[in-house]
Amino acid sequence: MPPQEKHDHDTLKFPPDFLWGAATSAYQVEGNNLNADWEDFKSAGKACDEYHLYEKDFCLAKQLNHNAHRLSIEWSRIEPEQGKFDPEEIEHYVKMLKYLKSLKMTVFLTLWHFTLPKWVAKLGGWENRATIKYFEEFVKRVVPELAEYVDFWITLNEPGVYIYETYIRKEWPQLKKSFLGQIKTTLNLASAHKRIYKFLHQSFPAGKPIGIANNVLSFESYHKHSILEQAAVSLNDLAANHLFYFLTKGTHDFLGINYYFHVRFTTHGLVPKQVNLLQQTHDVSDLGWEIYPEGLFEVLTDLSDDIPIYITECGIASTNDDRRNRFLIAYLQEVFRAIRAGVNVRGFFYWSLIDNFEWHRGFDPRFGLIEVDYTTQERKIRPSALVYTDIIQHNGIPHSLLRFLGHTVDAEEVLEKRYKEIIKGK
Repeated sequence: MPPQEKHDHDTLKFPPDFLWGAATSAYQVEGNNLNADWEDFKSAGKACDEYHLYEKDFCLAKQLNHNAHRLSIEWSRIEPEQGKFDPEEIEHYVKMLKYLKSLKMTVFLTLWHFTLPKWVAKLGGWENRATIKYFEEFVKRVVPELAEYVDFWITLNEPGVYIYETYIRKEWPQLKKSFLGQIKTTLNLASAHKRIYKFLHQSFPAGKPIGIANNVLSFESYHKHSILEQAAVSLNDLAANHLFYFLTKGTHDFLGINYYFHVRFTTHGLVPKQVNLLQQTHDVSDLGWEIYPEGLFEVLTDLSDDIPIYITECGIASTNDDRRNRFLIAYLQEVFRAIRAGVNVRGFFYWSLIDNFEWHRGFDPRFGLIEVDYTTQERKIRPSALVYTDIIQHNGIPHSLLRFLGHTVDAEEVLEKRYKEIIKGK
């Protein structure tokens, strides 16, 4: 009789002290950022009013067992006019961070998350080399007052996405749209990161880790033996996933990785082109982004180095919360697989804690673990947030949750059994 296959029913355990949390950005959740460049382009309006409701949101994150949180500060609030810093706004962020630390959260603070003060935008934005100096002056003014309450610094969020959306897709605000401007912006963002890295380490020798949050993509050829498609994969991987790290080599204490996209190339004549997912049968989010958890394993192993990795964003836009359940479990399985393969992953931040303003797409995409009614500003915990809580409580993925992927467990039945106290608000 052949030996029976052994089934492992244990939790897929993550390393001790693994960080579990969610992420937000100031402009997308705060509301009434009237001095930001986006206000004249596509305003977020009141957004989620987290400027006033941050205690409620942070308490919900704590209730859901998060031990870390990633957020950003809004440059345009703090320096609404060149050289004129608002001490009340700085104090507001001090209170926010202090409250977050009182909940015993590990804090990742992003210093720049896409928006610019209007006065900076009018002077040319990141195309203007002087913006490096303006940003450095802003950081030098605000960081000493915030540093006590920050554990990790993120200088820049997704410089590649900013350049892509501004210069290639031309969907984001910018005064000039040129190839030369694209190059200038890339080099200026790289220089800004290097300067801030140097300043933070020189000014705070205790050395809190510093990095960026970089959007990385999984690339694949449609035809495995196509040299042209393989070349397209290599070139795009180099440009999207490695170029900014190359330009800022030696100034990263950790890699912050944001993962959302998987891209396949197919050959049309002599030019490889991206496969149109709408003509394929692949599962996609409400934004048409392919759900491809295997790609997270691929980018983690590709970028694995001698420094720690934190997944600073990974999430799905979906009004179908069962899809979010399966997304969390499937993608975290790939993180576990990468750790087993030797990748030094130390934390995961779901995007996002609450529904928010999704830039040029507005308020329709629903990424949040917590649902927001934008009319009443009411918050409602989604079942997927409770699945994530279960994962955090176990510091891994329990076998019972793995069965979600096989459609053998009723999600509502499991949630009702596991989370009565959370659902009742105890």
